[in-house]
Amino acid sequence: MDEDVLGQVGERLRALRASRGATLADLAEVTGISKSTLSRLESGQRRPSLELLLPIARAHRVPLDELVGAPPVGDPRVRLAPVRRNGMTVVPLTQQPGGIQAYKMLIPYRGDDPDPRTHGGYEWLYVLAGRLRLVLGQHDVVLVSGEAAEFDTRVPHWFGAAEPDRPVEVLSLFGKQGEQIHMRTGSARKDG
Repeated sequence: MDEDVLGQVGERLRALRASRGATLADLAEVTGISKSTLSRLESGQRRPSLELLLPIARAHRVPLDELVGAPPVGDPRVRLAPVRRNGMTVVPLTQQPGGIQAYKMLIPYRGDDPDPRTHGGYEWLYVLAGRLRLVLGQHDVVLVSGEAAEFDTRVPHWFGAAEPDRPVEVLSLFGKQGEQIHMRTGSARKDG
């Protein structure tokens, strides 16, 4: 803890105890810390330690962070910016360029004929909800929720929602040529 934070702990302890209407004797009885030690903590004459602060936090039923004035934790939510492209909503899940990129896609039914394209790379698709029609080379398949496909994107391919009036939600991982997704289904253990 830096000196500024430590310097304010005593004031916080005194204010918290006063707001609860407790005396030093009351707090000493509950925590097992002597009145004189508690008094020196509150006046700044004693350096706070976890050994002293934990029982005080428990006695007051407050988080330790409140006693030491820890900075608030930032908002943990990731705010992703969706992009609308060719009628699809694409949410990039990867923030840094290069390497394997992750996307969540919501693809509406378009009713158009498949127009397979090629490009360098390798793609892995996982259907989260709905039904996905995948045209890959000579194959024309429908994947349902929970199914996945992986393919070299140099093979002519196209995918879209398989049912009218029902979009498909897909998780896509895409890597440049030579980068493939490695999946493990269990631990491979070699004895010997």
